[in-house]
Amino acid sequence: MQKEGTLTLQDGTVFFGKAIGYRGISAGEVCFNTGMTGYQEIYTDPSYYGQIVINTLVHVGNYGILPNESQAAKPMVKGIIIKDLPDNFSRHQANPLENYLEENKIVGLAEIDTRHLVKKIRTQGAMNGVITTTDATQKDIEIALKEAPDMHQLELASQVSTTKMYTKGNPSNASRVAIVDVGVKNSIVEQLTQRNNYCAIFPHNSSCKEILDWSPTGIMISNGPGDPMSMDDAIETVGQLLDIGIPIFGICLGHQIIALAAGCKTYKMYYGHRGLNHPVKNLKNGICQITSQNHGFSIDVSSVKKYKNIEVTHVNLNDQTIEGMELKDKNAFCVQYHPEAAPGPHDAFGLFDKFQGRIEEYTKSKGTAKL
Repeated sequence: MQKEGTLTLQDGTVFFGKAIGYRGISAGEVCFNTGMTGYQEIYTDPSYYGQIVINTLVHVGNYGILPNESQAAKPMVKGIIIKDLPDNFSRHQANPLENYLEENKIVGLAEIDTRHLVKKIRTQGAMNGVITTTDATQKDIEIALKEAPDMHQLELASQVSTTKMYTKGNPSNASRVAIVDVGVKNSIVEQLTQRNNYCAIFPHNSSCKEILDWSPTGIMISNGPGDPMSMDDAIETVGQLLDIGIPIFGICLGHQIIALAAGCKTYKMYYGHRGLNHPVKNLKNGICQITSQNHGFSIDVSSVKKYKNIEVTHVNLNDQTIEGMELKDKNAFCVQYHPEAAPGPHDAFGLFDKFQGRIEEYTKSKGTAKL
């Protein structure tokens, strides 16, 4: 069994490490997550589709893998890079991370100087890379790098979204939330069903009519991967939904789609926000929260200032990027971070309660939304 593998970055830098997981070659945008836990939730988050993830945590795999902690049916990452894969893990009912990676054909490297690698990305910005854990030639690596797409203007929601509508929760519940799946995490659906919502998860390219024909009392625009400006269908649909008056809540990519539907612009960040320790300030009450984040695009501040109907409600205290907005003339609000906290702190759970309050108020005053 071959033990040595390499990571080759777009600028030609090569890192050598120990091969873990599936033996093969894989290319994608190399990004890093600073979370101290939650590696399984990270690897199965659809927002990471097309990316190679570096974990800055030293030991990864030390508590194994449990099926109920996955955010999707399978891993979404193109590869993983870690410092150390322990020989043992702590939970006797769990399965080894190594086996999980092999079964799902995810290539990985351990024994990498992740600190050095992350500092390079922070300095030079996000770039594509190729992991090789097999007998790949230099030409193979060059071809893989050339074929790896740039995240800028890349539409990926269609690769992770459901292709058919399905439901979760109790059909007899009065609250009915339609989720536009542009890469939804399981924990977002769970947060909604735990609050007695009957949920329907719709494909990313569903029309406004298809969604409203289900008679929802609330709409969630989910998280997901890729460049939001490439998602013309979803932006058009959300723009139509905003005019209905039904409560709308957007998370991460959903936040960006709502902003674009309202006329704002987005841009690709230098290296993005990915981790569980991002400080966010609520501008309405002055309260700061520690949040879970995973995004490589953000909303352009100057474009937001053009619209008096848009109120910025949250900002990132590290770099002052926009983390939350409300549309004052619409029944809609959105946040860039992940209040479902999988993984992550529970500081922002209250946003789901806020959404629930709007659903209940709308149900009493308007009934269900239809065209």
